[in-house]
Amino acid sequence: MAPRRHTPLAISLAYYRPGRAIERVCGGADGAGMVSAARALLAAVTRVLLLADMVVVRQLLLAKDKVARSLDRLESVSNFAEFVRAFTEFGGGMVELARLTAERRADLRDERRRAQVAAARNVLERSTLMLLTSSKTCMRHPGSASARENRDTVFCQMRRAMDLIHYVVRDGLPGHEEQSHELQPFSDSHEQAAQWEAGTALGALRGLTAQVRTARARGGADAVRRRALASTLRALVERTHDFTDSAYTSHDHRQRILALAERIAYELERLVAVAVSVEEQGASGSGAALESACAGATSAAGELERALVAAARDQARDLPPLAEDARRLATDLAYIGNPPRTLASSCGERESERLHNIASRLHEQLDHIIEVCKLLRHIAMSETLQVSAKFAEINLRIYGPQVVTAARTLAAHPGSAAARENLDVFVDMWAWLLTDAARLAKELLDLTDERPDKQQYSSLPRPGKHGTTSKPLKAVRLDSDEQAKIAKSGLEMKMMSSEMDAETEKWQGADENNDIVKRAKNMSSMAFAMYQFTKGEGRLNTTQDLFTQAEYFAEEANRLYKIVRQFSYQVPAGTMKKELLEHLDKVPTYVQQLQFTVKEPTVGRAATFSKVDNVIQETKHLMNVISKVVTTCFDCANKYKLDFTGLSAGGAGAGGRSSRDEDTAGGGGGDAKPGGSTSDTAM
Repeated sequence: MAPRRHTPLAISLAYYRPGRAIERVCGGADGAGMVSAARALLAAVTRVLLLADMVVVRQLLLAKDKVARSLDRLESVSNFAEFVRAFTEFGGGMVELARLTAERRADLRDERRRAQVAAARNVLERSTLMLLTSSKTCMRHPGSASARENRDTVFCQMRRAMDLIHYVVRDGLPGHEEQSHELQPFSDSHEQAAQWEAGTALGALRGLTAQVRTARARGGADAVRRRALASTLRALVERTHDFTDSAYTSHDHRQRILALAERIAYELERLVAVAVSVEEQGASGSGAALESACAGATSAAGELERALVAAARDQARDLPPLAEDARRLATDLAYIGNPPRTLASSCGERESERLHNIASRLHEQLDHIIEVCKLLRHIAMSETLQVSAKFAEINLRIYGPQVVTAARTLAAHPGSAAARENLDVFVDMWAWLLTDAARLAKELLDLTDERPDKQQYSSLPRPGKHGTTSKPLKAVRLDSDEQAKIAKSGLEMKMMSSEMDAETEKWQGADENNDIVKRAKNMSSMAFAMYQFTKGEGRLNTTQDLFTQAEYFAEEANRLYKIVRQFSYQVPAGTMKKELLEHLDKVPTYVQQLQFTVKEPTVGRAATFSKVDNVIQETKHLMNVISKVVTTCFDCANKYKLDFTGLSAGGAGAGGRSSRDEDTAGGGGGDAKPGGSTSDTAM
């Protein structure tokens, strides 16, 4: 149910009337009137805050609905040109949704809700590129069941992520219950939400311990509390089955967990027997027996908690090598789709068998990693870690098998560039998921490490430094707060990168002799790497890596400018040439701005972060104009049947005007040298 619209006048009156009442009573001595007016003002402020929150919720839900409609349109398009237009519209909606969800997440007080919104945003951002490649593959090979499965899985996951955002934003508001069936597996029902903590072994153990302490404090337990103890014990035993039933839990850990579970059941039987005796007979002198039973149950619960943590830690240590093996298997899958030419005609059956074997091994590794994530959620000590473990398990379970599905598509169409690109993107997602699982394991290993923390002396000056040297510190990664601040700009750059990929895909069969396509694809790849940096992922690890990448990006734009300028001489005079030159003439300005921004010296963490933000913004502006240039080139080439053979950055010197334009694009003569500013302080 949408909230009512409220005008600024109505909101102003909500403040004005109680305020005037306070002003009137201040002139007299009516204390009761003062109290009444103050309460009215407080109520008015509360109403205004609620109205503002309703407006924010409405904006977010409208943005979510817009993205949902864009998804429906993307799913129903029948040709590639229509898909590109629909994807561009979808990208704009995604950027707005990302901005609003980031703001809403910052306003949420519930830790679990914040973590759920972050998980849903992660799914949407990471799925965007897979949506592009899987849809292209499905359009290129409409009869392929595996390609359609890839695409449908991505659409389904993105819709579930948006359902979760809807659920968190509405969170129990009227009209939400009837949609609960649409929210699985991402979201939980109201009853599940109330039992979230008890849904883990650690939560059940702590709930049981709290109930035992209550019984001790009250000197017994009535029938209701005894039933609650029995229910919690059953839940605890059920949770421990995930440990004891796992094929990867060692025999020693399994036996210890089973023994401790039996011991807890025995101690609780003693406690219940004493409580019944106290209730029925009012037996005196039973305090010692009750104390003994409570102490035994509490001690057994503590030992079981340590045993469960030890079992989960034992498997978590295996996760890094396990993830590395899984990455290698995914690489082998990618190779199967591109066998050596000497074997391509004679080893079809052998390659099919090899694909089956690798897929079986990959599924085994996947099952093991999912088991580890499940156990890690049981020992997670905060709701954020519980949510992270839950979604790591869900995403691995759903997206993991899709790597094999994408490989089957490529095996069926070995010459398909779209299928090859699709497999590469799914392999990248697989690597992301493995990295998430490994990071989660490391965090929980660190949190459950019983060794005392080492003393830190980071405030002391380092030998030979003393804070007076002008030599810069080594650049490091952005922290999570800094990543959040530039997340919107990073996502916008990612969307432009995807749009550029979609544009270059139109130039079918021209890659070998088309330097425009090569340069555009290089720039798209670099922009995507810079987007990954804003997420703390990818090959760019430090701020200096980002600045160096930005310089290479400017160089590539400079080369593309020269090639397109040469191409423009072939375009007949007219509206299309005018449009091409209008876009092209903007490139030198943006190249210079990016180069100047990269070379600007900075001192201090805040200044360096500001420089990072500016570099991302300038790269985004340059990427935007390059995308328009490439699109216009394609339209001109199609309309006038122009030839791209012989175009190159080195050949743009023909004609006096070209030489002057080259100097302009190069930032005042010559291409930029990579390396970045040497005076940037560490981030």
